[in-house]
Amino acid sequence: MTNKSFPVDFILLGFSEWPQVEVSLFWIVIIIYTMIILGNLTIILLSCKDPQLHTPMYFFLSNLSFLELCFTTTTVPQMLSNLWGPDKTITYTGCVIQLCVFLCLGATEGVLLVVMAFDRYIAVCQPLRYTIIMHPFLCWKLALTAWISGLMESLIQSPITLQLPFCAHHQVDDFLCEVPALIRLACGDTTSNEWQMAISAVLFTIVPVGLIITSYGYIAQAIAKIKSEEGRQKAIATCSSHLLVVFMFYGTVAIVYTDPKNNFASKHGKFFTFFYTIVTPLLNPLIYTLRNKDVKDALQRLLQKEISI
Repeated sequence: MTNKSFPVDFILLGFSEWPQVEVSLFWIVIIIYTMIILGNLTIILLSCKDPQLHTPMYFFLSNLSFLELCFTTTTVPQMLSNLWGPDKTITYTGCVIQLCVFLCLGATEGVLLVVMAFDRYIAVCQPLRYTIIMHPFLCWKLALTAWISGLMESLIQSPITLQLPFCAHHQVDDFLCEVPALIRLACGDTTSNEWQMAISAVLFTIVPVGLIITSYGYIAQAIAKIKSEEGRQKAIATCSSHLLVVFMFYGTVAIVYTDPKNNFASKHGKFFTFFYTIVTPLLNPLIYTLRNKDVKDALQRLLQKEISI
């Protein structure tokens, strides 16, 4: 049976089938969320404060960090509320807001990773023209394009998903309101929604990954021609950090969004969702700082300045 009344509450089942794990997971998520906030705020602070990091690469990296902060804040408070007590409900309005914001931020991150790959392509393949091509106005336009793309995806995908005839029990087998979980909740025909999501998956996963791989193909050729060992190692470290983030994000998103009703996605989708909403935002600042000498040097300069004051 379906229920088309408005408004209604949804029940986010999350990890309720493992009640003994929920309390431990609650504290783990709190620790991870704290580290996400500290790590990404540190990158944003360093990108703004340190003059040596006033480059397109760190401009886009600070955008990514801000995006990760918003991304996790959209999901973690509700997740913590559900993990802590027996009440697993989320209001219809809360579900709508979470769905719209989550879609917008997720699509924005996908496009922003392509922009960052383009920035690395120009830096490695055309280093002499880098500052001319990647001027501040173009950087702002590229960042704005990513945000507008995410907003458009949310405005198109959200209303279509919310028009589904949801089953009367309103039990969402996930810890947040996202499109694949809501499609699985529907009791009616979801073919058009699945096609819509498949098209979005192509536009925001397959196409971006293809563009990123193509750009890194040219980057690999350019790196092979660099005669300086130090220059080669620096280019490899910078590009490999970005590639690692790309594969972590797109790999898990593709599993969940490409075919939401297949058995694997239905059974294990929430674990992959947990990875790209919690684990990836945690690892991003670690990857970019631990593997990046410029960021570590900037952090050291900032700490020395604060200590001297």
